[in-house]
Amino acid sequence: MNIGRSCCLMSLTAVTVMMSAAFAAEDMKGAADNRSDQLSQRPYHVEKLGGNSLNMARYVAVTRSKSRNGCRYAQGSDAPGGYVMEIDGQSGPVFDNLGENGAVFSTDGKHVAYAAKKGSSWLVVVDGIPGHEFDKIGAPVFSADGKRVAYSAMRNRKAFVVVDGQPGSEYDEIMVNSPVFSFDGKRVAYAAKKGSNWLVVVDGHPGPEYDGIMVGSPVFSADGKRVAYAAEKGSNWLVVVDGQSGPEYVGIAKGFPIFSGDSKRVAYTTQKGDRQFVVVDSQIGPEYSGIGEGFPVFSDDGKRVAYVAAQDRKSFVVLDGQPVSKYEFSWGPVFSADGRRTAYLAQNGKKSFVVIDGQPGPEYVGIMNGSLVFSADGKRLAYIAKKENEKWVVVIDGQASPEYDGLYPGTLVFSADGKHVAYVAQMKGKWLEKDKKYIVLDGQQGPEIQTLACSPVFRTDGVMEYLESKSFVLYRVTK
Repeated sequence: MNIGRSCCLMSLTAVTVMMSAAFAAEDMKGAADNRSDQLSQRPYHVEKLGGNSLNMARYVAVTRSKSRNGCRYAQGSDAPGGYVMEIDGQSGPVFDNLGENGAVFSTDGKHVAYAAKKGSSWLVVVDGIPGHEFDKIGAPVFSADGKRVAYSAMRNRKAFVVVDGQPGSEYDEIMVNSPVFSFDGKRVAYAAKKGSNWLVVVDGHPGPEYDGIMVGSPVFSADGKRVAYAAEKGSNWLVVVDGQSGPEYVGIAKGFPIFSGDSKRVAYTTQKGDRQFVVVDSQIGPEYSGIGEGFPVFSDDGKRVAYVAAQDRKSFVVLDGQPVSKYEFSWGPVFSADGRRTAYLAQNGKKSFVVIDGQPGPEYVGIMNGSLVFSADGKRLAYIAKKENEKWVVVIDGQASPEYDGLYPGTLVFSADGKHVAYVAQMKGKWLEKDKKYIVLDGQQGPEIQTLACSPVFRTDGVMEYLESKSFVLYRVTK
């Protein structure tokens, strides 16, 4: 569990029965209307969007957007005379090349931007309107409300950040994944290189210089009033919060520091010698042989904090500073939105289960890591589990759904009111037949899907929506 000079802490060894899978939590806040009660009885409606989407022989980069406003899809493709960006099946202007990262959607899905090459210059196209031309540009980013756009650029070997079309001060380099907006969109920050040193620029004002700044820094608090980042000083690393430098350590875990949802608290994982520990509000927690990658995490209200620790060849959950799990292995703690409920994965012997509010649930061969999701009101919990017959099920409120040969991680989602659950399932095809994918809504198998372009999402009007491609043509499916 030692830290290298890369500054990043190593993660715990994954429990083999817990299948690793990336899970992106959906933003399902906002009230659905009364029509959601009749969702299961509605017919599926298919709308052709056009284009040649998902033609894998032609595509350059694919981007999907899921928000309370529904699904959107963008694909860069070759075309006569160059390349075009297709947005929801509609082609844009032809350029000489497109940025390798594809298009970027705003959080609400209403705006889209992408990098494009015109002759020897690069520019950013925002909602179909080309911007200024530069020698090089980075990937564009939107503010949370979608009203502002920023990106890094270079001209005459000097690097700078462009915010709302206006270039800022020049530096030797702008760090990858910079710039970042505060949540309210009023502030912007980024890491820049000046000579051999690095510094953080906040609202155009450069901070103190260090030997390095961690990738992913800086970060804003939710209210936008606070800024934090990890910096390298000599052979050590430290965390800077609101301009104040903290104590030095051998390393700081990648992805930290983090703010709590109420913006009042700061946490990160670090190490001294061969022991790792969590620092919350400058208070050093107990030392362990390892801290799980991606932890700690705060509850949304900032009052609670959880992480995974390893000691004596076992992993366990630490909740509010106290070890709480009593099993051979524990992993992946999550909070409900109000912070009142907790859930995590656990294993004893060859049996895996989910512990909800301290109570173990039904046993399975494996639980998909990252699949735990609470409904927005915190009353319901769903996750993906594997049975002894090698079949997969979604477990909702402790009850297993119909069995499938496979379930797609990241597609499991509650409606905003918590009354409905949707996900994508797979059935193996018979001899010489292809595997089949289906939308499953409230346990009822829906239409077969040829190619999923955007997994299910519940809109604020209570409608479930996803995007599908058939014979390289994009369709919007709603229910």
